[in-house]
Amino acid sequence: MSDAAAPRQGPLSHVRVLDLSRIMAGPWATQILADLGADVIKVERPEVGDDTRSWGPPFLKDEHGQATGEAGYYLAVNRGKRSITLDIASEEGKETVRRLAATSDIVVENYKVGTLRRYGLDYDALKQINPGLIYVSVTGFGQSGPRKAAAAYDFAIQAMGGLMSVTGERDGMPGGGPQKVGVPIVDIMTGMYTAIGALAALARRGETGQGDYIDLAMLDVQTAFLANQAMNWLVSGKPPVRGGNRHPNIQPQDVFPCADGSIVLAVGNDGQFAKLATILGQPVWASDERFATNPARVRNHGELDPLLRAALAGRSRDAVIAELDAAGVPCAPINTVPEVFADPQVQHRGLLRDLPHPSAGRVPQVVSPLNFRNEPLAFDRAPPLLGQHTDEILQEIGLA
Repeated sequence: MSDAAAPRQGPLSHVRVLDLSRIMAGPWATQILADLGADVIKVERPEVGDDTRSWGPPFLKDEHGQATGEAGYYLAVNRGKRSITLDIASEEGKETVRRLAATSDIVVENYKVGTLRRYGLDYDALKQINPGLIYVSVTGFGQSGPRKAAAAYDFAIQAMGGLMSVTGERDGMPGGGPQKVGVPIVDIMTGMYTAIGALAALARRGETGQGDYIDLAMLDVQTAFLANQAMNWLVSGKPPVRGGNRHPNIQPQDVFPCADGSIVLAVGNDGQFAKLATILGQPVWASDERFATNPARVRNHGELDPLLRAALAGRSRDAVIAELDAAGVPCAPINTVPEVFADPQVQHRGLLRDLPHPSAGRVPQVVSPLNFRNEPLAFDRAPPLLGQHTDEILQEIGLA
């Protein structure tokens, strides 16, 4: 049975998405929609495809142990889709995109501003074919403004959008200086906002019958999710600075060395702090006016921090975590990526799956964290080979 013939499952099984995006932000959004059951048609350049196919090593290996040419980066964001190769600069390619748009509910694209307008594939052109179309343009800086034509990547937006100014160890400390987040968080968050915006427009279309156009910029997203750090500055006038792992508003929240490894403490209220103090053999801390309340602990962090470090330094990491867990004090070991997938809770939740793959036999996938009782998700399409579904998609729209 072909992918097209296999019935889709999930709350979006009635939805078709035309994916004109590449790299990370757009494909992350369309993978979310695919996981939810949408039929996502990924349009790629002939012979080359999505840039991320070559962003390796590592590359997936086939059943003979040879590299397939599909990088882990590509495999992380393209599950559940069908791939068609088109030259959208050609008349045939443009006409094919128009036919696909005519039967699609959502289009996601991340071309430079104005590119698809030159090809007659912008929202204003495609809505003439399909008035109910929801069209999302994802760019670095948006469709307007002095930087609208500039290219952008996640790393640059983390820097420009203030994230790196509050991420990393303090100046003057070992390893001090700005740091990027260890995953492409701006791309991922932009993909999340893309999916949310598209679904909101889809819900509205159910009421009005009209589609919509969504202009989404990575810099806007990064600015929006500065969250508490932005508000800290807005209400205090003091620019946030890097504090390492220390939380700027809640204490104690930091990394603390034990005798055989480190733990994270994420104490969130005064009751949890009192339990922590008792477990560490210092119940008087909970009534000490310097530490009794969270605002006091934040103000007196310089006095509290060395006391905590001294109390934990001789403790076994696993033993103290067990005590804190039993008392309901939030804490955690600092797991490596392999340790994450060995965690019994992660294994129980079934986040790691193997999907059938046409050249490798099987491909591992970290699947959606969404769990629906009435519309369970099915993970049945591996990230596609380049152009894997070209023939069947063309046949569906009546082209040879």
